Amino acid sequence: MTRFRLTLAYDGGDFSGWQRQRGARTVQGVLEEALGRLAGGRAVAVSGAGRTDAGVHAIGQVASFDLERAIEPGALSRALNALAPEDVRVLEAARAGPGFHARRCAGSKLYRYVLDTGPVQLPTRRRYAAHLPRRLDPEPMARLAELYVGERDFAALASSGSSVETTVRHVRRSELRFAADRVVYEVEADGFLRKMVRSMVGGMIAAGRGAASVAALEDALEAGDRRAWPAPAEARGLTLVLVRYPPEALAS
Repeated sequence: MTRFRLTLAYDGGDFSGWQRQRGARTVQGVLEEALGRLAGGRAVAVSGAGRTDAGVHAIGQVASFDLERAIEPGALSRALNALAPEDVRVLEAARAGPGFHARRCAGSKLYRYVLDTGPVQLPTRRRYAAHLPRRLDPEPMARLAELYVGERDFAALASSGSSVETTVRHVRRSELRFAADRVVYEVEADGFLRKMVRSMVGGMIAAGRGAASVAALEDALEAGDRRAWPAPAEARGLTLVLVRYPPEALAS
């Protein structure tokens, strides 16, 4: 039995998210189906670093699993890309130590959100960038992005019905870039609550539109009041870019 680590990219537009769901097409589901064929029909359980929602993309998702078959990482990568659908691709495969787990060993995750703000969105961008055809004020958006940095309770941004031990997260980086007809947001943290990044962006959009003040949003954040927080931004603008691991976690 050998443990492997995969780096994955996928177009989330036609998936119901990462996590396996009965009767739904998911990234975890199609990977486990492909691995099951490689394993001669035996079930192979795959763990992902991030449980991306429906419509969310990835260019740096990491997965881990055990495979009872002698196969080189390069051959495994080629075999999975031949068996998996075209909207999922293995970028890299490597052997991992027996204690490696894609989610539990992760040190941090980096997400990127892209929002087009021009009057008309190019059709080629409609799957990978959200669209809001209006001017946004960058000053309050940048102030709110800075407010996210540090260790704090993000209960106000947690999706309703989610079950976690704690809603405290440590955001290491929170940066906005403004270009002509486009806003790009990157955020890195030790972990994220369900829909947390989309809620962060939703708050910044509300601030940029003048629909909510930074002071009011800061109060909601401090109070952990989900009802006072704006709705999450749509999923299609979000991409999981990178998962970082401490060197000892990657030692095989």
